[in-house]
Amino acid sequence: MDGMNPDVKAERKALIEEVLSAYPEKTAKKRARHLNVYDEGKPDCGVKSNIKSAPGVMTIRGCAYAGSKGVVFGPLKDMVHISHGPVGCGQYSWSQRRNYYTGTTGVDTFVTMQITSDFQERDIVFGGDKKLEKVIDEIHTMFPLNKGVSIQSECPVGLIGDDIEAVAKKKGKEHGKLVVPVRCEGFRGVSQSLGHHIANDAVRDWMLGKGKSKEFETTPYDVVVIGDYNIGGDAWASRILLEDMGLRVIGLWSGDATLAEIERGNKGKLNLIHCYRSMNYICRHMEEQYNIPWMEYNFFGPTQIAKSLRAIAEKFDDKIKAGAERVIAKYQPLADAVLAKYKPRLQGKKAMLYVGGLRPRHVADAYGDLGIDIIGTGYEFAHSDDYQRTAEYIKDATLVYDDVTDYELEKFIDKMRPDLVGSGIKEKYSTQKMGVPFRQLHSWDYSGPYHGYDGFAVFARDMDMAINSPVWALNKAPWKAA
Repeated sequence: MDGMNPDVKAERKALIEEVLSAYPEKTAKKRARHLNVYDEGKPDCGVKSNIKSAPGVMTIRGCAYAGSKGVVFGPLKDMVHISHGPVGCGQYSWSQRRNYYTGTTGVDTFVTMQITSDFQERDIVFGGDKKLEKVIDEIHTMFPLNKGVSIQSECPVGLIGDDIEAVAKKKGKEHGKLVVPVRCEGFRGVSQSLGHHIANDAVRDWMLGKGKSKEFETTPYDVVVIGDYNIGGDAWASRILLEDMGLRVIGLWSGDATLAEIERGNKGKLNLIHCYRSMNYICRHMEEQYNIPWMEYNFFGPTQIAKSLRAIAEKFDDKIKAGAERVIAKYQPLADAVLAKYKPRLQGKKAMLYVGGLRPRHVADAYGDLGIDIIGTGYEFAHSDDYQRTAEYIKDATLVYDDVTDYELEKFIDKMRPDLVGSGIKEKYSTQKMGVPFRQLHSWDYSGPYHGYDGFAVFARDMDMAINSPVWALNKAPWKAA
């Protein structure tokens, strides 16, 4: 890879200094640790992460409750997930991530339903355990086909010390179903990241290897896909490729997943993790407890899909290796057709990213396949190992920003003027008002899938529609039009 023009690198370092100059000295010193220009060959991105946001600046992070309920537990379809606390947390986390599933909503699947204990003042004063028991009883009556219940505790529950574990045991015994207490109060940790870890611990303690999983018959080709939330159908697009190459997917967590799939998770021969940040904890546990190896894979864009399929196949025998080559050959004409159509329209364009989990690095090569250069990227809640993994995917002089503030991101976009920004809903409209095309990379902007070869065709179409839409040539700020 050729090194970047030193003038470009110097310009981007100067831009960071310009942005920091607006802060008070103490705040600028804190934020400086989170912003950097990547030097090719370095083992990480040179930024600090997983540190409490600076008071007074607008962070885009979610809380621990968002990490547990919104990410790990919420997409698990045949359990009912109670937002235990005031209604607001549940309302604003309701069905935002487009986790697709099969089943009949309200009968045997409950992903898009919002159940809350709706805390009031007197629950804070007198405790909410009785109310929680009543909610679980009502769920048992109204939705008899549910396979279990999870209790996702919000901030007040931890503050007043309600014993949700005792309620879970009592009601689980009464109804003969699993009730999982999850201590994911929003104030825990510095971001939603701790909520992922807490949720993984709950999976480990209450679900993994439980139920009827001992009766499950295994094969040498069983794999478990972990950390895929089936946004816009991503998990289905991934499953097609794995099963085409001869593997058997016995669990797909937690998008479109059932409780039974999680319970038999310890029966796989290999764990394939997609969203490393949200689920690496349970993979490490299964490696230590059950001696199940795990590996991260990337199904964004044909370059990474082929690389991942071959790496997965290396964990198995010649039959699976031949299967991987067969799948790559089968889908290459589709990938070639997508590239022939869209690459001439996108070659040389520049994009900036700012997303939560794996995508600041995983989608970089998908953009690269289309000829789009990533000039800036960063995470909302990454840890240092995420930035170590990111170094593999980005080029010299890429601007890297951890827990970037609204102000910083807007300044970076305004000065660097990318052809596309990929981020979340909170950044969408301010970016578009700046006249810069935007795609949501949390929810695929109501499109998808983006995983796999089928998903790459949708991804390329969506990026082309955003970047080359004629509307941007008509967008002129009033003060510039005057």
